[in-house]
Amino acid sequence: MPLHQKLLTALLILLTGMLLGVLLMTMRGSWIPPERVQVRYTDITRSSESSESVSRDMDSEMRIFNPSHVFSDIARRVIPAVVYIETEIAMQQAVPDDEDHRFENQFWDRFLPRRRAQSIGSGVLISNDGHILTNHHVIEGAGKQILVLTHDRKQYKARVVGSDPSTDLAVIKIETSNTQPIVIGNSDNVNVGDWVMAVGNPFRLRSTVTAGIVSAIGRDVDIIMDRMRIESFIQTDAAINRGNSGGALVNTMGELIGINTAIASESGSYQGYGFAVPVNMAMKIGQDMIEYGTVQRAFLGVEISSVDYDQARRFGLSRVSGVEVRNIVPQGSGDLGGLKRGDVILSVNEYPVDAANRLQERIALMRPGDEVVLDVWRNKNEITLSFPLFGLDDDAIREWADATVPQPPERMEFDDDSETGVPQKSFDDGFTLAELAVLEDLPRYELVVIRVQAGSAAEQAGLQPEDIVTHLENEPVESIGEFAAEWDKRKNHEKITVRVQRNTGTESLIIQRLQ
Repeated sequence: MPLHQKLLTALLILLTGMLLGVLLMTMRGSWIPPERVQVRYTDITRSSESSESVSRDMDSEMRIFNPSHVFSDIARRVIPAVVYIETEIAMQQAVPDDEDHRFENQFWDRFLPRRRAQSIGSGVLISNDGHILTNHHVIEGAGKQILVLTHDRKQYKARVVGSDPSTDLAVIKIETSNTQPIVIGNSDNVNVGDWVMAVGNPFRLRSTVTAGIVSAIGRDVDIIMDRMRIESFIQTDAAINRGNSGGALVNTMGELIGINTAIASESGSYQGYGFAVPVNMAMKIGQDMIEYGTVQRAFLGVEISSVDYDQARRFGLSRVSGVEVRNIVPQGSGDLGGLKRGDVILSVNEYPVDAANRLQERIALMRPGDEVVLDVWRNKNEITLSFPLFGLDDDAIREWADATVPQPPERMEFDDDSETGVPQKSFDDGFTLAELAVLEDLPRYELVVIRVQAGSAAEQAGLQPEDIVTHLENEPVESIGEFAAEWDKRKNHEKITVRVQRNTGTESLIIQRLQ
């Protein structure tokens, strides 16, 4: 073979080898799997310093203009006290199919009519021995399948100590003696505009912290589906989402001031406001469960309603405040203590109450046998009553609590007469009259009952909405002025006969005036 052919052959072999090498390296690179991304949770160092001393020595200007320093310091101390809770619920009851309830369909589920759901939430360590305060709805229906994950990634099986649907609170316990409980604050010191932080596990994102302010206090948002419900929430704009339930709402001292419970949302996710149970009530309920296994609830033994502007004027109050006693449980706490129907309760143990739910909250802080002190407005005078509260072991209270909730009577809605031209007047004994034209005879008017308060003297006498009042003590009345003039002549406790027309005919009703 000529020399030049040998050189060309060698060069061809060399180029072929190089090409094969490049191809092999390229193919080898494509076989190497991409590096896996591992999600890690950032460890936050626990401080040995007591949370009670957090931020107390901070300069006031720093607290006002640079709150991030306060928040980071508080987060470092509070996060270890907030746990992640996961429960397994047997599908013998309805459970929502949402982000907090993950259904598991395994092989046997195709043949057996049984499904399971995992519910998630948060909780707050309140003692060194592993007691955790959370929401009732977080652990409802879980039985023994409750898993708790602490911030240091330890897992525990928890047992239920007690649960209370009326306040949506529960206590569970893990077996440990080495936990860092949260510092308990005082929710009576919470004010609108205070900076707060919400700590929990929304959407399974562990140890999430959000910040905001207190937007309102004493909110009743009608979310607890229980007849004996107590709602007096702290409202905050700190972001609270699903999974935050049972988590901590803390102040800038790192103290627990509320248990995050609910959100105001049309989508199921955060849209501006969340609600927390005040810590004073939460801790009272929690301590009852730990000590007794159940809530020791005291009852005032009355049916109440918030005082509005018109009522405040009728009662002679200088401002719109207080709670009206609409009905009293015979032989109950309030009855034996001297309360009367028509009284306005202004304060409980020197704490002013301006709404019915605020009064319920104050009574919920007490136990049966505790003595309550009430400031009461009666006959345009303020008096003080003091008496012990009864619990469900009292026959009168138990009978009342077991009774069916009376449905409020149907209401005929009218706007203020200044806007509609319809003359109307409300009377202290629980009813409102309006002068309505008779369609068949327009120049003539009738006195029509448009409202009757539940539990009032008028309702007890049998007065109903749409009754037409024709006579008062056998004297015909054709206008509100005539009726009011005759009504005001009657003394307290006097029985007054009112004649009405209704679809069933003519009725004579006897209404006993309030004192």
